[in-house]
Amino acid sequence: MSKTRKDASENTPTEQSSKKSGHKVATGVIVTLVVLVVFVLLTAFVWPGWATHTEAKQGTVASQAAGKKTEKEETPSIKAKSLPKGATELLKSMPDTVGTYARQDVADTKVWSSASPLEEHSVKYSTGTSSKDVTLIVAQWAKADNAKTQYDSLVGKLSGEKTAAGNVKVSGQNTGAYEVHKSTSNSANAIAVWRNNTCVFQVEGSQAAVKDFYQKFPL
Repeated sequence: MSKTRKDASENTPTEQSSKKSGHKVATGVIVTLVVLVVFVLLTAFVWPGWATHTEAKQGTVASQAAGKKTEKEETPSIKAKSLPKGATELLKSMPDTVGTYARQDVADTKVWSSASPLEEHSVKYSTGTSSKDVTLIVAQWAKADNAKTQYDSLVGKLSGEKTAAGNVKVSGQNTGAYEVHKSTSNSANAIAVWRNNTCVFQVEGSQAAVKDFYQKFPL
């Protein structure tokens, strides 16, 4: 008598039940993990939003720190001197401070008198360190063409090496030009000349001081 061989692919009811239970457990674990991931994402970015809040807060702190650092760096160590009594509108437009520079002595001058400006002044700006002092000459004419003539004359006399040049723009419109040259009398110094409409400016001092000053000057 031969014995009937049982196919290995067949499972007993107990084995089938055990397999189904294991499948359910595995499915349950996967579902639970998915729910947890969704919950974490929701709590992080939807409610109460701690992830986005933390990122924004860090960005704000960084911005505030950068702002405080810039503000500290740009604050002059000395106070600006008051303008003389009866100061003209042109003098009143001279800023109290330019970066780390504070306005100091102000005086009328006639360096450019041959060009017949309406008014002309000399303004000293300082950081508190005399080697960084710069002297600004500013004058105004009735017409922009007259100011341009004076600007062209001044630039034409600058024989030192030209280190920078460009246009002066206000609200996207060209209102003048500027040039910066090394001083021929002192190689460590520089002279920057620029025109803005009817006004002409010239600042002289050390090369680093002049560059720092004219780039931050608001007019």
